[in-house]
Amino acid sequence: MNIELKEQDGIKIVQVTGDIDSKTAAETQEKLVPLVEQHKTLILDMTGVAFMSSAGLRTMLLLYRHATAANGKLALVGLSDQIKDTMAATGFLRFFAVCKDTGEAVAALRK
Repeated sequence: MNIELKEQDGIKIVQVTGDIDSKTAAETQEKLVPLVEQHKTLILDMTGVAFMSSAGLRTMLLLYRHATAANGKLALVGLSDQIKDTMAATGFLRFFAVCKDTGEAVAALRK
């Protein structure tokens, strides 16, 4: 699991690389929750995430809760079809702005 922080038009972009599963979910939370609390509004670039288990879904829900508690927003870009389908089937997609690229995500978060 690797996290890299970038910025576009004043909005932080978190590039996540590696699977988010029971082995990496705690580490992912430890790295991402402080970023959500600090920046409130983030783009999560999930292009480098090939697999997400139920532990990963719980992590995403936790991030959403922290963002909304801070009056922030989260946008997701680069979701694989498998992850997008899983998040749609479980109702998790409704918590996030799902965008095709970071430019679209910046625009969605500014609304």
